[in-house]
Order: sequence, then C-alpha cells, then structure tokens
Amino acid sequence: MSSLPSITIIGGGLAGCEAAWQAAERGVAVTLHEMKPHRYSPAHESQNLAELVCSNSFRGESLENAVGLLKVELRQLGSLFMTAADATRVPAGGAVAVDRELFSRRITELIQGHPLITLQRDEVTEIPGGIVVIASGPLTSDLLVERLKPLVGDDLYFYDAIAPIVGADSIDFDTVFRASRYGKGEGADYLNCPMNREEYERFVAELLTGEKVAPRDFEKAVHFEGCMPVEVLASRGIETLRFGPMKPVGLTDPRSGREPHAVVQLRQENREATMYNLVGFQTKLTYPDQRRIFRMIPGLEQAEFVRLGSLHRNTFINAPRLLTPTQQFKADPRLFCAGQLTGVEGYVESAASGFLAGVNASLLARGENPVVPPPTTALGALMVHITTADVKQFQPMNVNYGLFPPLPGRAKKKERRGLLAQRAQEDLLLWRAELQGGTAGQVGAEV
Repeated sequence: MSSLPSITIIGGGLAGCEAAWQAAERGVAVTLHEMKPHRYSPAHESQNLAELVCSNSFRGESLENAVGLLKVELRQLGSLFMTAADATRVPAGGAVAVDRELFSRRITELIQGHPLITLQRDEVTEIPGGIVVIASGPLTSDLLVERLKPLVGDDLYFYDAIAPIVGADSIDFDTVFRASRYGKGEGADYLNCPMNREEYERFVAELLTGEKVAPRDFEKAVHFEGCMPVEVLASRGIETLRFGPMKPVGLTDPRSGREPHAVVQLRQENREATMYNLVGFQTKLTYPDQRRIFRMIPGLEQAEFVRLGSLHRNTFINAPRLLTPTQQFKADPRLFCAGQLTGVEGYVESAASGFLAGVNASLLARGENPVVPPPTTALGALMVHITTADVKQFQPMNVNYGLFPPLPGRAKKKERRGLLAQRAQEDLLLWRAELQGGTAGQVGAEV
C-alpha cells in the first residue's frame, strides 16, 4: 500500500465511510480515523461506524420527492450507504428505513474488510498533511473545532432533537392499530395511536408546560426546521401538530370506523419489530417529563422507553464562503469537507456528500482533476446549493426539487417533478459514463 496514492479521512460516520469506500474502490489507500470508542459524542453510544443517532428512516423512495431521486442516483453510482440500507431494510410504507444496529454493523464490516482501508480508532486533534477529507460530523469534537477555526472562522451551529423509542411489548395493541396513510407500502407498516379532541388538547397543553432541557449559557439554540422538537411545534398553535407529525388524514380507526382527531405514529425500529420510534417526536423535554407526557398517548400508557429523546449540537461551516463545488476548501485545496459539516441535512444527503468527496479526493491523489456532477442531478443540485447559497443566510438544507435548474419551456405542475427526475437520470448516466471512461475507476462497482 505504500506505493499507492493515499488520503486521510477524519470521521467514521455516513459521509466518512462513504468517502473511504469510494476512494478505496478507485485504488487509493485510505486511513480512516474514528474517535469511538476512545471518546463518544453526547449522542453516540455504539462502537460501530455509521451510527444512526436520530431516526432510522432515510425518508421516501418515490421520485415525487428529490430524496427518492438521490437514492436512485446513489444506487447507480455504487454507494456503500445505499447497499447497506437495502440489505438491512425494515417495513416503513413508502420510505426506506433500516434496522439501525444491522445497518451500522454492515458498514463497519465492509470498511474493516476492505484491503485498502486502514481504520484507526483515535481522536484527531491536528489536521494531518497530505490530502484530507474532513467528515467529522455535526458533533465535531471541541479540540478539532479549535484546529478548524483558522480555516473556517466562527462556528455556526443549531440543535438536533432525537425522538424516543419504545419497546413493542409495552404497547397496548387493543388501542393501537396498524395502518399506513392511504394504504401505502404494505398498508400496515405503521402503528397508530389515535386521539380524540379532548385527549389531543390535553396532550398539547402538557407539551407546552413540560420541563425542557435548557442550552448552556454560551449556547444559542437555533433549530433546523426539518427536525423541530415536538414541543416547539406545539407552541406555534393548537392545531399545528394536527397538520404535522400528528396528522390523521388517510387513516381510519378500526374501532370507530372514523378518522381520529389526531394520531401519533410509531415506526418499526428493527427487523425483529421489538422496538418502535415515535415518528416526528424529536424532543428536548427532560427525561422525567418525557416519560410522564408520552405515556398520555393512547396505547402507550405502560410504555417502556428503550431510548429517550435528547438534544445535541449540530456544527456546520459556511460552505458557500469556504468551499468550491468539488467540496475542496478554497483556502487549502488539499482539504475536502463532507457530510453534515458542509451544511447538507439528512442521512442520504450526508452520504451523497461523502460520495463526491471520496471520488474527488481519490482523483486529486492520482494527479487528476476533481469533478462536479451535473447540476440537473439531485447530487449536483445539492452541491450547487451548499457552495453558492447566500453566505449571510446559509442554513442546512435537505435535497429538494426547488434546488434544480428549471426545465426548458413550460410543464404542468403535476408533471414537473417527473420530468426533472427523468432529466436527472439521463444526465447522471452520461456523467457516470464519463467517469468510467477515464481513470477514476469503476463508479458502479459492486459492494
């Protein structure tokens, strides 16, 4: 391996593992640093790589949503992330959800088993020499943050809240019913806890008065809209939750034959269906009040919490100011940034960012020019956004069709997303062929 071109990757999360795999598959020796188990962030507890600390869902698979298109693209590009996700799926209606333990274990086994990847379990406190991918994630350690400050300036951060998980054998199935909205998926992939108006209004009142975990004096709590704590949503108005995570539309309570006033949905957490998470119930309530208030949910009166919700910091840089579209730092092109640290939001987006960083770092290591995916693809549109958005108002972003270049001519609204997806897939095939035709290696190599 000493004669091979080499790179270093900091962080064994989704982006770091994807970057390591892509670089190694292209004949580049990779040293991957992961600080667990020597040191854990406030949100991590497993020794495995690619640990999922929030939801176990990778969101919808339909091409009606850009994240569904991004999954298609990653599959076509030979993504480690999507291969592991497809191998460890659990039922989730129209979404891709995984058994989080099997998923991270699968990633760990593949990374450890690759002959060109050396996994080092240590905390990086200095930026190494050579070509480096910094994929240390939203919970980058304080020591590494200090080393990054000369490069990135003042930290930007908001807070992610994590939803609780309950044991399946503590759920009252005389009250809870199985169904997916409008019969999507297998028609019964979710558990639904129905509420009448009185139960709902009493529950919202308790959310509003429940004790919250306060940020420390030097921290400013700024929440990402897509991962808003349930009690923050409740504070926006009595009906807000009924039009959000507690939306009853498309569900019928078999006991009454009618649509409930509100529902709390539970999504299967593992293949054995022994655990379920409360969908959309990210929270910063204290542990005692989580137990008290969430046991007010019909069917969860005796709930045993496998994991309670929590609040954690999410660090990201001002990517439009600092990064090129290849994810290289403008001030030091030998350094790449990947994952949530760049300002992409979501599991799939983080893996996609890691994919591109791994490809480009390997190209640079081989003396070739880094590449940029077509902006008409989901991967390309996301990269364009994080590197060209308004530097004064930059905030983390999920992939969405609003980021895509407009279609030429006019298209009916209901047809537009399908046409955008079709164009993206055609352009991706051309880009993939260009990569395979060069010396960048087989982009679609099997895992």
